[in-house]
Amino acid sequence: MPMVVKVAINGYGTIGRRVADAVEAQRDMKVVGVTKTRPTYEAAIAKEKGFKLFASSADKVKDFENAGIDVEGTLDDLLGEADVVVDCTPSKVGATYIDKYKSFGLKVIFQGGEKADVAEVSFNAYANYNKAYGANSVRVVSCNTTGLCRTLYPIHAEIGIESVYAVMVRRAADPADTKRGPINAIEPSLKVPSHHGPDVRTVIEDLNIFTMAVKVPTTVMHLHSIILKPKRDVSAEEILNIWRKSPRIMFVEGKYGVKSTAQVMDVAREIGRPRSDMYEIVVWSDGVHVDGGTVYYYQAVHQESDVIPENVDAIRAVMQIEDDKMKSIETTDRSLGIEVRYA
Repeated sequence: MPMVVKVAINGYGTIGRRVADAVEAQRDMKVVGVTKTRPTYEAAIAKEKGFKLFASSADKVKDFENAGIDVEGTLDDLLGEADVVVDCTPSKVGATYIDKYKSFGLKVIFQGGEKADVAEVSFNAYANYNKAYGANSVRVVSCNTTGLCRTLYPIHAEIGIESVYAVMVRRAADPADTKRGPINAIEPSLKVPSHHGPDVRTVIEDLNIFTMAVKVPTTVMHLHSIILKPKRDVSAEEILNIWRKSPRIMFVEGKYGVKSTAQVMDVAREIGRPRSDMYEIVVWSDGVHVDGGTVYYYQAVHQESDVIPENVDAIRAVMQIEDDKMKSIETTDRSLGIEVRYA
């Protein structure tokens, strides 16, 4: 009988609830429970969906009881039932749980909000699946870093890249985040380079990349403006053909009315994606240009969902369910309704 991995999800927010649904869609893994710190609507919906709900700590149990939401126990109880834990707690919180996870002898998947040294491997399924195979801890890199790795790695692997310059045009806040935005401003990151380039190098170690970032008053997506110098002359069509063979890249065209991130998200709605999620990195194929040996393109990144398939593949890698990265990627993508063009 095939191995079914028992997955605990610590944190059921923007990423955690999506990971939970994605794990439940797999045949080789199942969710044994999720945690919440407070008795929010997400906690109530998690129970309605059939997930076992646990309080993040013993002192929080009373809060759930007072709100009329029953919990199965605490995080410690949940960890005792799992083979692997996916930490989806807020940025920098995951690192505080390292000792606890170790005490339960669990494999751990962290998110990109943590520093790279929180785990043995920073992970992108297509770029370094094998490096994560059998590891005890993996960090799925952030949404922006995932977006950069998805389109840069295939080019670097096939023809080589001399240098990359990229500007992250970042959303100010997630759609449901009323505490942080949207802001009525354009806010440049004065730390140069931005953290994205160094983070990419935790996955693609020999890539010469320099990044900047700016925050803008939108909530739906990030947009990247990328300029790269390949190691030999290429055409736009050759770049597109490389991406056509690569996983989790979707093409749109401005000539068909997809001229902004708003239309990209409308595409996600129209193809029936849950929560309007766009797991792929979206490239404007008619916005790819080559001039003087330099490649220019734009890509859109759905910050709430692009890392979700990577989390599923990371579970397979650390638990050694599948040693072939493309088989894992294809299994994950078919389960999530991502078009499999590269098989």
